[in-house]
Amino acid sequence: MYRAVLIAAVVAASSVAAQETHQHGDAGKLGTVKFTNSCSADVQPTFARGMALLHSFEFGPATEAFKTIAEADASCGIARWGMALAQWGNPFSPANRPARQMETGRDLAARASATATKTPRERDYIVAVATLYDRFDTVDQRSRIVAYRDAMARLAATYPDDPEASTFYALALAAAADPADKTYVDQLKAGAMLEKLWEAQPDHPGIPHYIIHSYDVPALASRAISAARRYAKVAPDAPHALHMPSHTFTRLGLWQDSIDTNILSAAAARKAGVIYEELHATDYQVYAYLQTGQDAAARKLVDGLADVLARANPNAAASAAPSNTGSYAVAATPARYALERGAWGDAASLQVRPTRYAYADAMTWFARALGSARTHDPAGVKTAIDELQKGIDRLTQEKETYWVEQVTIQKIAATAWLALAEGRSSDALSSMREAADREDRTEKSAVTPGPLAPARELLGEMLLQLDRPKDALPEFQKTMAKEPNRFRALAGAITAATKSGDRAAARKYSEQLVAMCAKADTPGRPELQAARSLARRASQ
Repeated sequence: MYRAVLIAAVVAASSVAAQETHQHGDAGKLGTVKFTNSCSADVQPTFARGMALLHSFEFGPATEAFKTIAEADASCGIARWGMALAQWGNPFSPANRPARQMETGRDLAARASATATKTPRERDYIVAVATLYDRFDTVDQRSRIVAYRDAMARLAATYPDDPEASTFYALALAAAADPADKTYVDQLKAGAMLEKLWEAQPDHPGIPHYIIHSYDVPALASRAISAARRYAKVAPDAPHALHMPSHTFTRLGLWQDSIDTNILSAAAARKAGVIYEELHATDYQVYAYLQTGQDAAARKLVDGLADVLARANPNAAASAAPSNTGSYAVAATPARYALERGAWGDAASLQVRPTRYAYADAMTWFARALGSARTHDPAGVKTAIDELQKGIDRLTQEKETYWVEQVTIQKIAATAWLALAEGRSSDALSSMREAADREDRTEKSAVTPGPLAPARELLGEMLLQLDRPKDALPEFQKTMAKEPNRFRALAGAITAATKSGDRAAARKYSEQLVAMCAKADTPGRPELQAARSLARRASQ
């Protein structure tokens, strides 16, 4: 029996890699993966490439690599395992997978199972991946994700000397973590496992990738900074590897770092033809530009969305960012551009472009609700609230539990601003506090750099409008604890501190905003101009 250890650095000279450059740019550096397997010697270079691509969520090119192996070595069942796992797509996407995708995955897993696998270990990998698709038409997705996590736990325990088993188990553990569990026990366990594995495999692409995902929550993000600095260097030819560090940078408010890595990611995605990944990187990039007052740069990207979307090919190779990610980015980006700048009239008049994803459409309706409220158009707010409810109903029918809660939070916030516009301040504050508390109990999806408008930040702004600056300041501070270095939270804190007579806090936040916006447009937003003036006076 032939047993090989794959070392994927990645075989750029391979003829297969050369044939696949049209799907993933030039064959290049994707990292180093060691995976013992029983396939023939001839397919090892291609397997190496497939594993490296799989760990960076470059699912289309990975599938092509594994497909080539299966055609060359019919006894290589583990190659069909790779195809089945790639078919699942990004494990951190909370959206339910469509039936067609599940049918294909189930067929791939069945074909892998039918192959006369040469080792019990490879058979166990195949059995584990099948749980993602088993009875998908009757068993809910959450239950199947948990079943896969448990299967990988058993596999990792059975083969303690297999680092790939532990790596994939850690990934499954982080992906299955409950977003409402604020102890983060599963994320911490996954991160600890991965950090230990990383010591022995510093050039493994999946390990820093999964560390970033494991710690992609406000309380843990600082633990991922080393992985964020390292991952793009390990796999610079994977568009997703260039984007992922910005998840950590966003959590920590390191805006220029996020901008720089997403510029590279968008360019790599454009070259590879993975347009949804390009749109995803653009959303994160625009978010970072807006936090630093670089509105002209953000506007350029917003204006270019139509051209990017026009290049989208629904039949293109799958990537870390599926079509729903692209739809979300196209809706969220112009909404962010309006709301972050306080351009309420623009927000109220945003064009709704219906998609297959109600949670993407909700971004536009939520922005319209806030814009209409700030421009004293209660009828416009009511229309948006009605549309948000339609989205909730649709998502409930589709059993999109996570997104039902997210859109419900948006509806509650919109209802709060409607109440304020109608002069019902007590009702407004009650609803806005409910929205903020509910948002605190959940977590953002990896599809987005952050909420369109953090609910607690909106609560602070509402309290300012009600001339309650002392009550507003703690809400902005709580926002910054969860979403550090947000422009609007800092600007709100400056106003609240100034109006409540807290000159020390006003000075501190003014200096912070001015420093953060070193590359901002000139003269910049009114809030930034005021912060500069206050900071100058304080220093005299």
